[in-house]
Amino acid sequence: MSVCLAWVTIKGRHFLPARAPLGKADMEKLTFEPNVLNLDFIEARYADFRRDPSSVPADWRQYFEQMPHGNGPKSAMALGPTFRRRSVFNPTPRAGAAEAPLRVSEMATLQHRVDQLIRNYRVRGHIVAQLDPLGTSRPQPPELDPAYHGFTEKDFDIPFSTEFVPGADVLTLRQIVERLRNTYCRSIGAQFMHIDDLAVRNWLQERMEGTENRLELSRDEQLRILTRLTDAVIFEEFIQKKFTGAKSFSLEGAESLIPLLDLAIEKAGEQGINEIVIGMAHRGRLNVLANVIGKNPRQIFREFEDIDAGSHIGGGDVKYHLGYHNDWMTACGHSVHLALCFNPSHLEFVNPVALGRMRAKQDRMGDLDRDQYMVLLIHGDAAFAGEGIVQETLNLSELDGYKVGGTLHVIVNNQLGFTTTPDEGRSSGYATDVAKMLQIPIFHVNGEDPEAVAQVVKLAMEFRREFGRDVVIDMYCYRRRGHNEGDEPSFTQPVMYRAIQQRESVRQGYLEHLLTLDGVTAEEAEEIVDRRHSLLEQEFAIVREADQRPRPSVLGRVWKGYHGGPDDPSKDVNTSVERQHLVRLLELLNQLPEGFHLHPKLERWMEQRRHMARGEKPLDWSAAEALALGTLAVAGTRVRLSGQDSGRGTFSHRHTLLHDYEDGHTYMPLQHLAKNQAPIEVINSPLSEAGVLGFEYGYSGAFPDALVLWEAQFGDFCNAGQVIIDQFIASGEDKWGSLSGLVLLLPHGFEGMGPEHSSARLERFLLLASEDNIQVAVPSTPAQFFHLLRRQALRAWRKPLIVMTPKSLLRHPAVVSPLEAFTDGRFQRVLADEEPNRKAVRRVLLCCGKIYYELAQERREHSYEDVAILRVEQLYPLPPQILESAFASYPPETSVVWVQEEPENMGAWRHLYLNLGGRLLGRFPFTCVARIASASPATGSAGSHKLEQKELIARAFAR
Repeated sequence: MSVCLAWVTIKGRHFLPARAPLGKADMEKLTFEPNVLNLDFIEARYADFRRDPSSVPADWRQYFEQMPHGNGPKSAMALGPTFRRRSVFNPTPRAGAAEAPLRVSEMATLQHRVDQLIRNYRVRGHIVAQLDPLGTSRPQPPELDPAYHGFTEKDFDIPFSTEFVPGADVLTLRQIVERLRNTYCRSIGAQFMHIDDLAVRNWLQERMEGTENRLELSRDEQLRILTRLTDAVIFEEFIQKKFTGAKSFSLEGAESLIPLLDLAIEKAGEQGINEIVIGMAHRGRLNVLANVIGKNPRQIFREFEDIDAGSHIGGGDVKYHLGYHNDWMTACGHSVHLALCFNPSHLEFVNPVALGRMRAKQDRMGDLDRDQYMVLLIHGDAAFAGEGIVQETLNLSELDGYKVGGTLHVIVNNQLGFTTTPDEGRSSGYATDVAKMLQIPIFHVNGEDPEAVAQVVKLAMEFRREFGRDVVIDMYCYRRRGHNEGDEPSFTQPVMYRAIQQRESVRQGYLEHLLTLDGVTAEEAEEIVDRRHSLLEQEFAIVREADQRPRPSVLGRVWKGYHGGPDDPSKDVNTSVERQHLVRLLELLNQLPEGFHLHPKLERWMEQRRHMARGEKPLDWSAAEALALGTLAVAGTRVRLSGQDSGRGTFSHRHTLLHDYEDGHTYMPLQHLAKNQAPIEVINSPLSEAGVLGFEYGYSGAFPDALVLWEAQFGDFCNAGQVIIDQFIASGEDKWGSLSGLVLLLPHGFEGMGPEHSSARLERFLLLASEDNIQVAVPSTPAQFFHLLRRQALRAWRKPLIVMTPKSLLRHPAVVSPLEAFTDGRFQRVLADEEPNRKAVRRVLLCCGKIYYELAQERREHSYEDVAILRVEQLYPLPPQILESAFASYPPETSVVWVQEEPENMGAWRHLYLNLGGRLLGRFPFTCVARIASASPATGSAGSHKLEQKELIARAFAR
C-alpha cells in the first residue's frame, strides 16, 4: 500500500509519527535505521523477533540480539595517566535485579539520557581530569555520573546508538562511559565545546574519541622522549652543581617542556614549516636555549662565569633574556629555522613582538596562506591570566592585518606565580580562560605524563594546520625550586613544597614505566645520561680558554647592509624627487575606478588635490605624506602603517582608504600607482596600544627594508605602550644589538583639548634618548615631513623614529609647502628664520612644532624686527655642529630663549638644558619660556588654555 511518511523530531532524534500498521512488503522496503523510525513500528518488529528471530531481516535481528535482558559482560574503564595503572569502573549489581525486556519507547528515553551524558563529558569532562602532578583533588560534577541521568546498574550493559561517537555504531552504556572517561578524564582535559562551528567540534571529537586521547608510540619514539627528558634533567643538575646559587630560573619540575618542543618542531617539519619564531619568558629559557635552539653550552657557561665583563659595561643583558637562532634538522630531513626572541623581564610583552616578526617573514617570502612559518609562545600560568597584553595578542590572531596562520601557545603551569597561588591570582578556574575568547581548543595536560603531552602536541599541531588558528596547551607541572635559585619557596607554600620534595623527576617516572614495558633497558637509559653529562663536562672544561671567546655578533641575513651605532649627519641621503614624477603620482592619487561613488563631502578635498597636482596650490600635510609613501612604494620599498583609525586619520585628514558612498566597498589609490610597486598597507588597528605597537616593532625588526609606521590616535595614548617603548624600542640595540627602523607618529600640540589630548609626552622620549638610540623629530612643514619619512626608509642607518605630528596644523593655511620643496633639498634638523635679513637681532626664539606659527604671527602683528625665530626639527640626535651652523650669524651674548607650550617640567626644555647648559654653545645666554611646572600636561578648560597661551606668547617677546 502507498503511504506518505513525515518526519518528526523528539529530543534531537528523528521518528515517524504513529499511523496504520505497515504491510509486510512495506516493512521489507524500510532500511535499518532504528534511530529514525516510528516507535510503534520498532516495537512491533521487536515482538516479531521475540516470537521468531528468523522473521525479521538480518540487520534488525543483529540489532535486537544486542539488546540486553539485565545481564551482560562488564568491562574495565581507564583513569589516570595513560602509562599508569588503569582504574576500574564496575558498578555493583543490585541484588535481585529482574530481567525484563525494554519497550522501544523506554529505549528512546534512555537514548536521550545517554546523549546528554555524552555531551556533558565533552563539555565538563576536563573538570575531573587528573592534571595535577601533585595530585590535588578535583571537583566531581554530578552530571558526569550516570546515576544523575537516572541510570542504574541494570542499564550498564544495554546497547545504545553511538552514531555521533567515532568508532562503533552501537556500544553498551558501560563501554560509552569508559570511552568518554578515557578520552576526557585521564591526563588530558579538553575544552572545545565553546567553539561555535560544528564541523570544528566534530573534527576534534573524532580525533580525541577515536583514539581515546592516547597516542600509540613506537619504541623509538618513547626512547626519543626519554632522551629529551634526560637532556633537560641533566642540564639543570649540571648548572646547579657548577654554579651553585646563581640565578638560572630552572626548568626543574617542568622538564616535559623539552620533549613537547621537540615533538612540536618535528611535527612542524612534517607539515612543511620552514621557520618557527619562539617567544618565552625566563623560566626554563637556558634549558630551551641549550636543548632546543642549539646554543652551545659553553656560551651559556661563559655567561655564568661572566668572563667578558669588561666588554659589557653599560650594555648587554642577563643570560636568561638573550635570544638565539639556529637550524633544526628533523627526522624526516626537513630543515626548520628556530628563532628565539630576546625578552625583557616584563612577562608576556614579547608575544606581539614575536607575531610581528613572523608576519614580516611571511610577507617577505610571499607566504600569503600563512602556512610555511609558525609562532610558538611559551607562557607562565600566572602571567597568562594576569597580563592584559595576552588578551591584546590573542585579539590580533584573527584580524587580517595581523594574523599569522595560528600560534601554538604553551603554558608552563607551575600552579604558582612567584609566591601567589591561583586563588589569589585569578578569578577564573583555569589560567587559560582568557583564551576562550577565541574559537580554539584548549588542551590541559598532566606534565608528568609525557605520552599524554605527545598526544596533545600532535592534536594541537594538526588543528593549527587544518584551521589556521591559535591553539593552547596548558601543561600542568610544578616549580621544584623557588622563583629563583636563591629564593625559599616554603616560606609561603610549605605544604606544596613538602609534596614537591618527595617527588622524583618526570624522567625517572617515565623511565620506570618504560622499564616495566621492556621498552628500554636500564643500560640504555644510563648510556643516555653518561653521554649528555660527558658533553656538558667537555664544554665546561674549555670555557676559560682565551681562544674560545665568542665572536662579536654581526648583522646578517635580511639585515646585511644596515647598521646602527652613532649618527653621522654627513651621510644623509638625497630624498628629493623629480617634479614630473611627483605630479604624475598626485594625478594618480586623485584617480578613482569607474563607477566608484566618492563621499560627497570628499569631492572638495579631491579637487584641492587636483589643484596641487597642477601646481596651482601648495601641498598640505596629507598630500606630502601620501607622496612620501607613494614614492617609496613605487621605488620598491614596502610600506606598512597601522593604528587606530589610520585609514581615515583621527582628524579626518588622510583618507587613504576610500569607501564607496553607495555600497561601502573600499579603494586605496596608493595601491594603484605602478604595476610593479611594492605593497602599501594602511591598517585600522584594534583599540590596543601595547599589543599593536609591539607587533609593529617586531615587524620592523624582521623587515628592515620596509617603512613600518605605528600611529597613536592621540600622542599621549602611547603611554599605554610604555613597556614596548622602554624595554624594546629605546633599549633593544644597547641590550641585545637588535635594530629597528620603526616610526611612531604621535599627534602632539596644546590646543585646549584637555590633559589627555595635548601631549605625546615628548619629555619621556628625550629622557630615554642616549647613545643615539632613537630619533625624536618635530617636523613643522609638509615638505619636512616628506623628507623625514623618505630619509628613514632610504638611509642604511636604522634607528626608531619618534615623530610629534600635528593636529590643528593639518589644515592651517600657513602649513603648506610648494612643490619645489619636494624636488630639492633634504630634511633639515634646524630650520633657519624665514626672514633672515634682520638687523640688530637682540633675541633668538628657539622652538619646535605648532608654537612656531603662533610666535611668527605675533612677531608679524607687532613688528618685532629684532627677534629671530629658529625651529629645531630634530631634537635628538642634535649634533653640536648643526647648532653651530644655525647660530653662526648671531653675535655672542645674543639672548636665546627656548619657547615651549608644555609645562616647564615637561617638553624638551630640561633635556636641552641638561645637554646644552645655561650658555648655548658657550656664548649665548640660554633660558626658557613655558607654562609653570605641573603634575598634569594641560588644563581641561578651553578658556584657561587660551589665557595661558596668550600669556606664554607675550612672555616670549617681553622686553
